[in-house]
Amino acid sequence: MNPSQRRSTRVLALTQALHAALMLPMLLGGSPVLAGIADPVVLTPEQRAAFKIEVAEPQAADQVLSRRYPAQVTVPVRQSHVVSATLDGTVTVLLVAEGESVEANQPLARMQSPGLVETQGALLEALSKLNLARSELERDRALVADGLAPKRRLEASQAQYNELATTVDQWSQRLALAGMTAQGIDTLKESRRLSGTLEIRSPIAGVVMEQMASTGQSVTAATPLFRIAHLSPLWLEVHVPLDALAGVEPGAQVLVPREDIRGTVLAVGRQVHGEDQGVLVRAEVTEGAERLHPGQFVEVQLGRAAAGGREAPAASWRVPTAALVRHAGGTYVFAERAEGFAAVPVQVLGQEERTVVIGGPLGAGERIAVTGVVALKAAWLGGAE
Repeated sequence: MNPSQRRSTRVLALTQALHAALMLPMLLGGSPVLAGIADPVVLTPEQRAAFKIEVAEPQAADQVLSRRYPAQVTVPVRQSHVVSATLDGTVTVLLVAEGESVEANQPLARMQSPGLVETQGALLEALSKLNLARSELERDRALVADGLAPKRRLEASQAQYNELATTVDQWSQRLALAGMTAQGIDTLKESRRLSGTLEIRSPIAGVVMEQMASTGQSVTAATPLFRIAHLSPLWLEVHVPLDALAGVEPGAQVLVPREDIRGTVLAVGRQVHGEDQGVLVRAEVTEGAERLHPGQFVEVQLGRAAAGGREAPAASWRVPTAALVRHAGGTYVFAERAEGFAAVPVQVLGQEERTVVIGGPLGAGERIAVTGVVALKAAWLGGAE
């Protein structure tokens, strides 16, 4: 059978099914169950199979999802760190590369730095002066205690000792800021051995997002070497048209449908961007963040409260759009009952891409028709004639 013949066969089958649905009330011979529009539609198993009626449970919904908007995955600013050279020098070894995971305080690179040698020398010189000042202070204390020296001499010795102690602490702090560990500084004080090798370490646990230096490169202090980021949670940044922003607020749900990832709106911007007349909406993704990549563009749907006005029903449900039927200004779904399918009036609270959020007298676990609805409607309306 060629494609044209198959299409003709499908059209004929559909026409016959709709005609049978319209004739269903007469085929049932004026059954009492079709005495009025409020009565359920009763079908035999054969008729139900012929009209391909399938049922499904409505899903509880407290939010209406918007259409899809493009969003960019970004790293929260508090989780991204740029690691820079702390002194002038030359990069001799790179220990990690882009994409590698690192631990906090892990070495990332080694440098040779003349400035490190000078700073270490300044510390050892200040330490020698401090030791000498300590000896003089102890001597003056003994002399003052024996009455052989005035008290002001002891005060001068104490002031000089305090000043040198502060200088030693300053040089120690400079070495710590340059990247030397506390253990390394203590070893330097004891061994008095100078070293021009400086290790650059990671301030956080994360992933190397960018390597900005190469081996053999001469750098100055504050030259960026690496960018390290912690990748959980992540942000989604969405530009939402101003006229679609109503109901989107912090705490609302954000869905990444293709990856089945959910997040939460953190902030809704106030500025309208001139390029697309959109407002920045920032959401946070905690669970499933490992399936997203910084810089990636994804499609997202934003949630807003499912509210239908002053008389909105207490419960709301998400159902396929094809499950709805409309008649005489009202909207209905066909709920499965023991005696057949009953038309239940519902209120549309929000229209989504392929689904709709409704409110109405439906209960948890209830099943409604999601296919074959056209045939059910024809039988239902035919029963009222």
